[in-house]
Amino acid sequence: MPNKKEPIAIIGGGLTGLTTAFYLKRAGISFHLFEKKERVGGVIETANENGFIYERGPNSGVLSHPETVELFEHLGGKCSLELADQTAKKRLIWKGKKWHALPSGLVGGINTPLFSLYDKVRILGEPFRPKGNSPEERLDEMVRRRLGKSFLNYAVDPFILGIYAGDPSWLVPKYALPKLYSLEQNYGSFIGGAIKKKREGKSEREKKATREIFSVKAGLSQLINVLEEEIGKENITVRCTGLQVNKGENGSYSITHGSKNETFNTIISTTGGHEIPNIFPFFPSGETGKITQMKYAKVVQFSLGFKKWEGIPLNAFGGLIPFKENRGLLGVLYLSTIFKGRAPENGALFSVFVGGLRKPELFELNDLELTALVEKEFAAMMGINQFNPDLLKIHHYKYAIPQYGPESKEKLEAISRLEKENPGIILAGNIRDGIGMSDRIKQATSIVQKITGVN
Repeated sequence: MPNKKEPIAIIGGGLTGLTTAFYLKRAGISFHLFEKKERVGGVIETANENGFIYERGPNSGVLSHPETVELFEHLGGKCSLELADQTAKKRLIWKGKKWHALPSGLVGGINTPLFSLYDKVRILGEPFRPKGNSPEERLDEMVRRRLGKSFLNYAVDPFILGIYAGDPSWLVPKYALPKLYSLEQNYGSFIGGAIKKKREGKSEREKKATREIFSVKAGLSQLINVLEEEIGKENITVRCTGLQVNKGENGSYSITHGSKNETFNTIISTTGGHEIPNIFPFFPSGETGKITQMKYAKVVQFSLGFKKWEGIPLNAFGGLIPFKENRGLLGVLYLSTIFKGRAPENGALFSVFVGGLRKPELFELNDLELTALVEKEFAAMMGINQFNPDLLKIHHYKYAIPQYGPESKEKLEAISRLEKENPGIILAGNIRDGIGMSDRIKQATSIVQKITGVN
């Protein structure tokens, strides 16, 4: 572990880097954060326009780890968690020509048209099926084995589209959905495991991880702004184009950006996997190749706002469109239902997603073609006669979401070797440990705990 008195460099000013910097400062450890863009926050950016508060990046997170709640506690009320409205609990799935609620209980599961009668009967035997014995099993294989094909097509597939914009035939649960993988491995089944876990007692700290959907009051940028203020702008350098790390003497590392050259003993990288070979040119290409082979889903996000909504009722979290339905959209989030105050009264705000791992060609369309596609699909699905939004913004993400697929084992082993062979370098960010905001906060917290030796 690096000595806590040594100067530390953090590369990347997204949520992982900012949280790491915040906790290092709380621990009294010197550091400097480097960000290539003109602002910190990574893809998190809130905009306020024409009466709408919308996100240019992620729209929300899940309270899946207590570290997220604790970060807000440590910020001392300078920004506040905003939990999803109770009216947004229902999830919709598109099948045929209409939305159907994803069932949450036994009665709903029996009556829903989403699943076949065969699979509805077959699911009764899920707790008694033997657990899988292949750690590298793909998600589609696991779900067909335990639940059936219709559950894969109309529950798990849209769920994966909503989280990863991904493909169940590529993702490996051990890495992409470790909690689901652990249910089967530790308890023998999904259903039985979920019941047993619910009966197990939780500590007060564990109870903070409520799994509720969250944002921040007035938008996620409020969290970024407060973190930047707490860290101190004097500890941050932006516009660091062409940044490189090279090995120095006595176990130190030099960072060059522009005409500047600075020396550090510890380097914490939180950048995307595709950037690592350029940042660390002394890493063997055979090792970095195991990291850069990781796929990314390309996604286009539309922010659509209507000052007067005249479409279908918006009493849900949103809707997801299974790949089997062969539509142009991945899903639609009802943001003004999830979080109040995001649209004018009687209006509505949506995030609409296009592309994903299985439809990368849609990412290559120009904005006029994309808008025409969204207009056709959105109008048909959301029950409006005219597509005339008062807000229409398009956001392109070439490296939107990393996919934890069959390359993950090699990737994680390569990361471990690179860290071992280069003491003082920590490779973090969403190349490992999860892709959600809570995952980023937990990882950053863990890194600082290892550096300080304090839990």
